[in-house]
Amino acid sequence: MARVQLRFSPVLPTIASVLLAALWGSSVFAGWGLEAFCAGGADLPACSQRLGVVSTASGLFAVLAVCCTVGAWMIPWSRNDPQAFARLMGAGLLAWVTAEGVLFLGGMLVR
Repeated sequence: MARVQLRFSPVLPTIASVLLAALWGSSVFAGWGLEAFCAGGADLPACSQRLGVVSTASGLFAVLAVCCTVGAWMIPWSRNDPQAFARLMGAGLLAWVTAEGVLFLGGMLVR
């Protein structure tokens, strides 16, 4: 039985990583998360502090995502091995999705 291999440009997962990084960064540093989860509440300082804890936990996954994405492009053996590149980029995308999920679910709990 023949193995089917899907060929895609390495630019596609890189763009996806950059867009997820922009979404995460805007949610954490530009105040989108604060506006989404703490707006309209009377207890803004406490909510902001709790959201900071959630952002820190989410940041651990974001750091992992950045390391995987940059590693996929910078490590020479990864660029020469398409499967290693795909694994690193896939791990980076999974880490970005996890970082976004932790931020969202944590923000819902902060409310």
